[in-house]
Amino acid sequence: MTVSGRLLVFTLLLPLAACSSDTPAAPAITTSSAPYSQTDLVIGTGATAVATSTVTVRYEGWLYDTSKTDGKGTAFDSSANSTFPLSGVIAGWRQGVPGMKVGGTRRLIVPPELAYGSAGSAPKIPPNATLIFDIGLLGVQ
Repeated sequence: MTVSGRLLVFTLLLPLAACSSDTPAAPAITTSSAPYSQTDLVIGTGATAVATSTVTVRYEGWLYDTSKTDGKGTAFDSSANSTFPLSGVIAGWRQGVPGMKVGGTRRLIVPPELAYGSAGSAPKIPPNATLIFDIGLLGVQ
């Protein structure tokens, strides 16, 4: 068989090989690791949060995914208005929210050791997941 003939046979058989499984593949959730970082997207002008504050925030959380240009993979949580003491949140938030001013928005990239670690938080956050949060500070008490 000539080289051209082999290429023709390969070209015809390749699509069949890709369709040979009867079992659909489970969708992959890609998570990646990154070091802690915080970036102010908007600098607020109001009261400043401190480590002992109770804060009111709006936020969105995603699994960190390096295949996405903004790092935002699968969304796992969001809230338009939540109030809680900073002493009751993950370490990444305890590190990243103090210093924010009301009206500000900050992006946190939180590695597993400052989030949910090897345990994860089933069902939405797998073990050893790095997380991204966009947090808007609405109030400080």
